[in-house]
Amino acid sequence: MAIRILPPEVASKIAAGEVVERPASVVKELIENALDAAARHIAVELGGGGKRLIRVSDDGIGIPSNEVELAFHRYATSKLSRIEDLHHITTLGFRGEALAAIAAVSHLTLITRAVGEPMGIRLHLEAGRVVQREAVGAPQGTVVSVENLFYNVPARLKFLKQESTERAHISALVSRYAMAYPHVRFVLTHGHQEVLHTTGSGDLRTVLSEVYGVETASQMIAIERPEEPPRPDLPPITVSGYVGLPNLNRSNRNQIVIFVNGRWIQDANLTYAIVQAYHTMLMVGRYPVAVVMITLPPEEVDVNVHPTKAEVRFRRPDAVCQYVPNWCGGRRSGPPAASGWRRSQGSNYGRWALTSVWKAPASMPIRRHQVRRQNPPLPLCAVAACHLCVWWGRWAQPTLSLRDQVVSI
Repeated sequence: MAIRILPPEVASKIAAGEVVERPASVVKELIENALDAAARHIAVELGGGGKRLIRVSDDGIGIPSNEVELAFHRYATSKLSRIEDLHHITTLGFRGEALAAIAAVSHLTLITRAVGEPMGIRLHLEAGRVVQREAVGAPQGTVVSVENLFYNVPARLKFLKQESTERAHISALVSRYAMAYPHVRFVLTHGHQEVLHTTGSGDLRTVLSEVYGVETASQMIAIERPEEPPRPDLPPITVSGYVGLPNLNRSNRNQIVIFVNGRWIQDANLTYAIVQAYHTMLMVGRYPVAVVMITLPPEEVDVNVHPTKAEVRFRRPDAVCQYVPNWCGGRRSGPPAASGWRRSQGSNYGRWALTSVWKAPASMPIRRHQVRRQNPPLPLCAVAACHLCVWWGRWAQPTLSLRDQVVSI
């Protein structure tokens, strides 16, 4: 078979297959563009689980009228211009492929008005080709409507999941960005139903209440920087966010959410490091709830290693994996009844052990039959440890406080 150059329409669909996997991929790219445009209010509207309609509106700086068509060319971007810029990426998007890829497999309508311009521009594209352009009145910002996704790629459309599944992926995605950018107001609606609405107040705990519910958010405590400084030969690394108490756990790792410089990533090593911070406090097969935000110089992380930018590569991965559990297991701010932690010995990942989940009177004696009657109850792992001690005949002195007995275990 002879070697030949693919036609532009075939090449564009192949490229779109790498960037646009499902409706959630479209929402991800459009939200990242809105955040890079300094938007403070982002609204996402869905129809048919994103298959029929995806509309993302923002109040960012908009696109200048003389650059609207250029934005839909492949590799057209305002984020970088030199190869050296790849080593200092401070934006979420930088490749210039997203809009071109989305437009190639959908009916796309863009309405935008840039700062300082009296009129907006409405641009309509079908399969990547401009069909209509006109001047319209519009507020500052950008509205991108994507309709009939994968209408010209039946094979990709066939492999999409049910509407409820695609909607769940989009809801999880928008929730992550709402947690990463609590100062931005996010609104997610499906049809006439409002799924998520954050205030944009800048308080992460408020966002956690909207995403996980008040009961779950009340069992999460803020991460504070530990007192010991990092090693002088390592880059400055800051870790913030919220982690759940040991009694707040799940059967999978899906609620361990990690952000690096504002970008949601999937990293097996970091996830393992966070789980190790709960070593000996969770039963086998149980995982914590955590929202961890890592900030480090952009030169120390390479974000151009994955087609969808879901993974990154650290220049010093050992430093990140070493200090993340230290922050997650070190000082935590929160209610006094939930701030007692002590470090366990003999761990390379800085494992931490719970010393008290609540405060009990120092002089209160405890007996075997009273273990289950305390309010709130002992965590399951602590109850199991108490029963083992009773079975092996190594029960602590009855005059010890409840807190001291848990520590001794």
